[in-house]
Amino acid sequence: MAGSGRRPEHRGPPELFYDEAEARKYTQNSRVVEIQSQMSERAVELLGLPEDRPCLLLDVGCGSGLSGDYISEEGHYWIGMDISPAMLDVAVEREVEGDLLLADVGHGIPFRPGTFDGCISISAVQWLCNADKKSHSPPKRLYRFFSTLYTALARGSRAVLQLYPENAEQLELITAQAMRAGFTGGMVVDYPNSAKAKKFFLCLFVGTSGTLPKGLGTECANEELHQAKFTNERTRFRNIKGKSVKKSRDWILEKKERRRRQGKEVRADTKYTGRKRRPHF
Repeated sequence: MAGSGRRPEHRGPPELFYDEAEARKYTQNSRVVEIQSQMSERAVELLGLPEDRPCLLLDVGCGSGLSGDYISEEGHYWIGMDISPAMLDVAVEREVEGDLLLADVGHGIPFRPGTFDGCISISAVQWLCNADKKSHSPPKRLYRFFSTLYTALARGSRAVLQLYPENAEQLELITAQAMRAGFTGGMVVDYPNSAKAKKFFLCLFVGTSGTLPKGLGTECANEELHQAKFTNERTRFRNIKGKSVKKSRDWILEKKERRRRQGKEVRADTKYTGRKRRPHF
């Protein structure tokens, strides 16, 4: 068994590393769920989506649908791609609202031109830098991924890919293949001076050269104060948007209504819907 310090992509191909046990462990880890939700929120924010209509997004490396949960909460639709059958099985069990596709993104994005209004990916793209088979060429797989992603996105849209680069060379490889495929944009780094909070987001533009968003924590000397300020601003913003508090009765009713509109079977609403159960001793 590999040591805990090794990167997941060094322990084996993703479809083997994320077996049934690892998929459930990943999805049931409260810390992982929280971090995944935070990064998904930031990625969707960087997409700069219109607020007056729902959009169709692609989630690359969707796993068990944790990122998709946030997309659905924001009122958007999504299709998720992942190479791990075990991860997708967990997503089906969780009854996520998006559609799921078992596929290797290194073979390309199999959708018609202009299908999506945006794309996010959380902690997935760096896996393409590994050659898990003799036939695998990381530069070719990355180019195939980015070139077909470019085609599948609508003009004027964005792709925001959060990743954990192993080193500067890997970061350069990923960025170079994205630009070669036709994208413009660059890397947005949140909290660059923090070892724990530092996050990389590759923000890519389709067809237009937009202004690259600024990373969080780059203009404040005291990072902790800046992070607290940012959190407060986001809370006010969400209140202004009128979003229901997560897990509240209104939030549950809104989620059930979305699923009904999608033609899915949903239990009838009752006076007990959203009511917190008393703890059992």
